[in-house]
Amino acid sequence: MLEPARTPEQEYLEAARVARKLEGLVDLGFERTFHPPFELHRERLDERTVRVSCGRPAMNTHVAVTAIGPSAERLEEAIGRAFEEMDRLIGLLSRHDRSSPVSLLNASGRLDGPPPEVREVVGAALEFHGVSGGAFDPSVVPLLDLFAARLGAASPLAPSAAEVRETLERVGARHVAASRRRIAFGRPGMAITLDGIAKGYIVDAIARVLDLQGVKRWLIDAGGDIRARGQKEGGAPWAVAVRDPAGGDSWPDVIALRDGAVATSGTYEVYFDPERTYHHIVDARTGRSPTHSVSASVLAPTATAADALATAVLVMEPRAGARFVERLRDCACLIIDRDGRELRSRGWRSAVHPHPDGTDA
Repeated sequence: MLEPARTPEQEYLEAARVARKLEGLVDLGFERTFHPPFELHRERLDERTVRVSCGRPAMNTHVAVTAIGPSAERLEEAIGRAFEEMDRLIGLLSRHDRSSPVSLLNASGRLDGPPPEVREVVGAALEFHGVSGGAFDPSVVPLLDLFAARLGAASPLAPSAAEVRETLERVGARHVAASRRRIAFGRPGMAITLDGIAKGYIVDAIARVLDLQGVKRWLIDAGGDIRARGQKEGGAPWAVAVRDPAGGDSWPDVIALRDGAVATSGTYEVYFDPERTYHHIVDARTGRSPTHSVSASVLAPTATAADALATAVLVMEPRAGARFVERLRDCACLIIDRDGRELRSRGWRSAVHPHPDGTDA
């Protein structure tokens, strides 16, 4: 017997009820493993306008969409379809899902008849590798595995220079070939990660769904990969704060975003040692994690570009990274080095900073 479909509010209330029941298990010593599937908030702004915000865990972060329009039901439907597209793409692009095409590629060294989305993201990753002079490289998985194995052992030990040199033989995006028919590695033991670009690509896919559904004003935030369209209430632009890499309560800067994207990459996100000398950003040319900067934020027309460029800039020396971004059309960056100094490229659209021309803070 079919049950009537439940409204989003009913789904959320049911999730909250189950969560409350599980709180008792947490008190008894069980590990908390449940999270409500999504959060839903409605707010009427005036007689003809409502704001709807939905969010839920995904991609090891929290993904939230805020949309403004005349109908809450239409906005919720559009956001629901956007989340469905997000889930579909995660299943294709994650290297942590053993059944995903990317995992199959890593296991066998080739993928025949790749899904168009996988081919598109891998192709974009190879393009950014070339544009950045190798600073962005999706083939660093063997190095990440080496860091995890050595520094995650019972007796942590930094990888030796010889181990890094040996591992570098299995690294290099120049050894990855991608076409409509096949994606293949040119050397045995290679593997790729799309973590530095896929989240931005998925944010752009969410944006396309919202646009196709006729939503004119929205903000997508996927753990720091952000894209916006239109304006928020009162005609103001969306305000986006740059995260403090030190984890403080202040923000290094706030930008006004109407139509475009911004992404931040930082050494504070995933690291293998307490000193954060070895982290998830790796320079494939040296086999080491860069340490001259702790955070790089990039403004770009798309979240795909912002995501990949933020990773590339974090690999570069700060001034070289700023000069690199200044050569790209409609892009700008804010870099925070290891000593806390801030460097803004020309074109960085700060909403509060007194030096909009890109001079040092």
